Amino acid sequence: MLKIGLLCEGKTPPDRRVPLTPKKCVEAQSTFPGLQIIVQNSPLRSYADQEYRDLGIEVREDMAGCDVLLGVKEVPVAQLLPYQTYLFFSHTIKAQPANQQLLRAVLDRSIKLIDYELITNERGERVVAFGRYAGIVGAYNGLLTYGRKHGLFALKPAHECVDMDDMQEEYFKVKALPPIKIAVTGTGRVAQGALEVLDRVGIRRVSVYDYLYHDFREPVYAQLCSADYNSRRDGRVWDTTDFHRHPEAYKSTFGLFAPVTDLLIACAFWHPAAPRLFELADVGGPNFRINTIADVTCDVNGSIPITQRSTSIPDPAFDYDPTTGVLAPPYSGPQNITVMAVDNLPCELPRNASRDFGRQLLDHVFPQFFNGDAGGVLARATIAMEGKLTERFGYLAGYAGAGR
Repeated sequence: MLKIGLLCEGKTPPDRRVPLTPKKCVEAQSTFPGLQIIVQNSPLRSYADQEYRDLGIEVREDMAGCDVLLGVKEVPVAQLLPYQTYLFFSHTIKAQPANQQLLRAVLDRSIKLIDYELITNERGERVVAFGRYAGIVGAYNGLLTYGRKHGLFALKPAHECVDMDDMQEEYFKVKALPPIKIAVTGTGRVAQGALEVLDRVGIRRVSVYDYLYHDFREPVYAQLCSADYNSRRDGRVWDTTDFHRHPEAYKSTFGLFAPVTDLLIACAFWHPAAPRLFELADVGGPNFRINTIADVTCDVNGSIPITQRSTSIPDPAFDYDPTTGVLAPPYSGPQNITVMAVDNLPCELPRNASRDFGRQLLDHVFPQFFNGDAGGVLARATIAMEGKLTERFGYLAGYAGAGR
């Protein structure tokens, strides 16, 4: 018998997503004989306790006796149970200061920590993530922000929608868009989610060449890969593998797109050694037409230098005044650039995002619990166990031990 517990999310602000929906719990127990799932009481999650009980899933407060505990966001230090196995997004592998105490507690309490962010297939590709919904909500919020800024339409915020079907009922309002140009950076899961929205809304996709050099009588968008807005500093030919290994050897050529872009939806992963898309000195000049940015990646002071802080779901946007460099309330001046930088976008559609995430867990993670982790999937994603960092994450020793 393997007992898996679904934790009540304890981080503030609260997260309403769940690792497994009620139906996914039933499917898991049917697929894997000997599995029992127990759900911790929660007044906040998007699936109510009674929805689990209605399908015969036990709901209780005490998680003692569970073999594996599943959460979504970081578990508060005070709630960590010693000698347990946990799966959640720990946000520690980049030595994030905010979670230094969390990793120390994991080691001190001999916890086995498996991080969803590190679960990959044999090709090294992530297989458990919320990225698609970050892109979906990010693109929707980008359109919402543009519509509000220019007084064109008022989309209902995604978090006020029951689910994605309800959100899609709002798409017809976007037909009020003038013939603007929208640039989407990235080719991964996040960008694909953004493209889903633009396609469903009915915005026409055009080639990068046409985007740069042609005008249109309708709104259009182009998807930009890294090679479209970066080049080697020494003039050598583009090489994608080399770019990922040596991002510092490249410079941004995004200046080609700034004069023709109205709305930027930034979905590309950014490495701190890589060039920014543009610099603050570029903003506000005659060759910078962008007036609205949906920074889905939300790297503060990162690839989008005017993203100087993240925003929240209730208060998703701010203005950047290019003449003063000061942040201002959203929509406070026509000369300002309005930025949407919510850092937990999938939380706006928690039921849909949870359904997709649960599917990924059942397909890629749960089999490993019953086959002895034959593919090494869990081993690769394990940061700590038995009071020590695993070999792969030994580089975190100073971070985890500082001040102990």
